[in-house]
Amino acid sequence: MAFDPASVKRELRKSIIAKRDALSGEIRAALSVAITNKIIGLDAYGKAAVVLAYMNFGSEFETENFVKQVLEDGKALLLPKLRKDRSGLDLHLVTDLEDGLESGVWGIREPRGGDSIEDFSLIDFILVPGVAFSVDGARLGYGGGFYDRLLVDKRIDAASIAAAFSLQMVDEIPLEGNDIPVDGIITEKGEYFRNGTIS
Repeated sequence: MAFDPASVKRELRKSIIAKRDALSGEIRAALSVAITNKIIGLDAYGKAAVVLAYMNFGSEFETENFVKQVLEDGKALLLPKLRKDRSGLDLHLVTDLEDGLESGVWGIREPRGGDSIEDFSLIDFILVPGVAFSVDGARLGYGGGFYDRLLVDKRIDAASIAAAFSLQMVDEIPLEGNDIPVDGIITEKGEYFRNGTIS
């Protein structure tokens, strides 16, 4: 029987999301704070002027504290908005998390609109969502390919960093041609960088 990476990815996605869902809200919040503190301590974050992040949903790493910190640090915050035809993500500048966001597809908070950024080379630091990761930077997303299409155009010196709970780390993720790895993964227990250290 031929190896089917898509099938393996579906099963892995289902397994990891179930484990993540089993975390209590209190534990998830505490782990998210610990991970956020590690991320904002990275030199790559400190040097960044323009940061692309995302608003979490479900049992994901909670990004609220991170995006608030980005604004408090005087950095430009970009958040994605799914296009109406679901063909990709548009990136919008957000300065107000209270009034600048609305519930979008799948209940994910996204920008109401406003200034959009089309020049991806302006972005210095990217916080990347995902379901599972391996130490070599391989990433398993939700299957839409939205972030793979963004990451393929990122500036070579811009850092793509995933925040994940340690239970999301796996030994191996089967990669297909359009899968783009991240530069680093930060968990509450460890830090994993694909090309050396991003301190």
